[in-house]
Amino acid sequence: MIRASSTNILRAIHAILLAGQFWGEPPVNAVPGPGATPRAELTLRGLIIGIVITLVFTAANVFFGLKAGLTFATSIPAAVISMAILRAMKNATMQENNIVQTVASAAGTLSSIIFVLPGLIMVGWWTGFPFWVSFGICASGGILGVMYTIPLRRALVTDSDLPYPEGVACAEVLKVGSGEVVEASDSASVEGGTAGLMAVVVGTVVSAVFYIIVQTQIFASDVAKYFRIGDRGSASGYDFSLSFALFAVGHLVGLWVGVAMLVGALIGWGWAVPHFTLLHPAAGDVSDVAQGAWNHYVRFVGAGTIGVAAIWTLAKLVKPVFSGLSSAMAASRVRKAGKGDTLPRTEQDIPIGIVGLIVLICMLPIAWLLGNFSVVSGLGSHTTLLVIGGVLFVLILSFLVSTVCGYMAGLIGSSNSPLSGIGILVVIIAALLLVIGVKSDLPADSGKALVAFALFITSVVFAVAAIANNNLQDLKTGQLVDATPWRQQVALVIGVIAGAIVIPPVLDLLNHAYGFLGAPGVDPAHALPAPQAGLISALAQGVIQNNIDWNLIITGGLIGAGIIILDEVLGLAKTSMRLPPLAVGLGIYLPTSTTLMIVVGAVVGWYFDKRADRTPKAEATKQLGVLLASGMIVGESIIGVVVAAIVVFSGKATPLALVGDSFQNASIWIGGVAFAAVIFAMYRWIARVGQKS
Repeated sequence: MIRASSTNILRAIHAILLAGQFWGEPPVNAVPGPGATPRAELTLRGLIIGIVITLVFTAANVFFGLKAGLTFATSIPAAVISMAILRAMKNATMQENNIVQTVASAAGTLSSIIFVLPGLIMVGWWTGFPFWVSFGICASGGILGVMYTIPLRRALVTDSDLPYPEGVACAEVLKVGSGEVVEASDSASVEGGTAGLMAVVVGTVVSAVFYIIVQTQIFASDVAKYFRIGDRGSASGYDFSLSFALFAVGHLVGLWVGVAMLVGALIGWGWAVPHFTLLHPAAGDVSDVAQGAWNHYVRFVGAGTIGVAAIWTLAKLVKPVFSGLSSAMAASRVRKAGKGDTLPRTEQDIPIGIVGLIVLICMLPIAWLLGNFSVVSGLGSHTTLLVIGGVLFVLILSFLVSTVCGYMAGLIGSSNSPLSGIGILVVIIAALLLVIGVKSDLPADSGKALVAFALFITSVVFAVAAIANNNLQDLKTGQLVDATPWRQQVALVIGVIAGAIVIPPVLDLLNHAYGFLGAPGVDPAHALPAPQAGLISALAQGVIQNNIDWNLIITGGLIGAGIIILDEVLGLAKTSMRLPPLAVGLGIYLPTSTTLMIVVGAVVGWYFDKRADRTPKAEATKQLGVLLASGMIVGESIIGVVVAAIVVFSGKATPLALVGDSFQNASIWIGGVAFAAVIFAMYRWIARVGQKS
């Protein structure tokens, strides 16, 4: 009886999904361009599937991020899952799959709010996460992030040569899964399409299996070594993460981004870490000493470099951004003139007038949130100033941050983009403005309230930054699979709302179950580390209490200025060599466990392409290399989701471990040799396949 009832329910759900198959066809002023045919894209069933995946992935990402200090990208796993589900239904299309991954991508992005919001618990201001306030931060900031990326699409996606590694990888997965792979050569064939599918499958399987073995600890997760320099206490080290996903990102971003990140890593670990360990000697294990110097000093140098590089990037993007805004306004005028059918489908964004209206509407809940927080925090005498100033702060800084985050995501991918670095810059600016504008008029004991307000307004801007960090990646995927931009933008808003619903209760649950390290009354042995939230909270307190070391940020800024000059000189020399300043800043700021394997992937990918150029079928071979790299990202991403779920439900940090710490030295050698051997074998195989396809 129960089985029969379940079957009937499933049939009913299936019927509902099929009934909504073509839901969301374009309105009168956004009809498909000439020659277009109706197709399933923004469908009810796709939205439902995307929302369900979003809810699950967001919960896993919140826990995983608080524990490990990083979140995983969900677009590719969502695309693979949706392909499996939609294949069982009729008339599914690649574009419909793209909508599902677009909705679900909110899980990997909006959950990054955990890098700021727990700070309000850590400083002792909140004891839990009030649902409507937390939801309001995530939803209003997230929707604002979607709106800000709409005029940026033309500047940073359509008219840009940024690599967008994860967006390209996701597009390749969608193409292969739908059987719509197009070879780079004109002589596309069934054999070529089969070769592309094989490349993705092999990359996926190999990276997934390797990741699982790493989780058993038979293979090490990284090859790291820390050491003393001389006899004066200076220290440094390196850490190569044995990650096929990071290696693949390097292949996709290209040689010069990889070289720039290597330059940043050499500045950070070749000069800065030895310098600061010498200036601030500390007892203990050499790895703890080196990592402590990087965490307490070098990251701030990197943040200064990122800040200057970001300002320079913004200056260079002013013209294309305004060009994009002009194009959006021109498209809006075409629609108003009743000629919407003359616009190509791939250029149909949400009309710029509606974008502006939604931005203004978002400011209403943001104003209420800021006003309410100022009253309950004891800053009520300055509510008007805090609300007006706060709204202007969010309105202006969010757009600037969106531009920088979109550029960084296009440069090295959403997963590797240093959102916490953006959070550092935003919280410093917010705290400085509070010190300048209101601190002198408040009682001496109001410092804690000002710290809380700085974290609160930073969390709103951070929600915008988190979504902007991912949205352009999704829009790049859409461009490559012939999607309709306005449909994707609607799907992104729906994904934001779904993520905003699940984040507050999950955060509240984890807070009561474990607590956050550094929060009042929390057991450090069981607390979740939440490292980024702790760092950003400490910065807010440092600025408000005037005990932050500005020399670190200034030093980073000077390094950034020097790199900008060098990059411009290389540009004037008309050579292929470039040194993107933001990539150098990322190399300083990010741990070597992230940067060094990206560098390795960039060099190997460049060498593979150079070798392919000397063969008869160069372009086909290079395209298969891109597909192989895409598969590597897919496999590790999917298994990363599975392992995160196992960690959540088991309550163990390493639930799949088969060996103990005594096996660590052997696992480093075994894992390192196996990683290199597998890379060599895969690239040699794909080169041969490229010449046969």
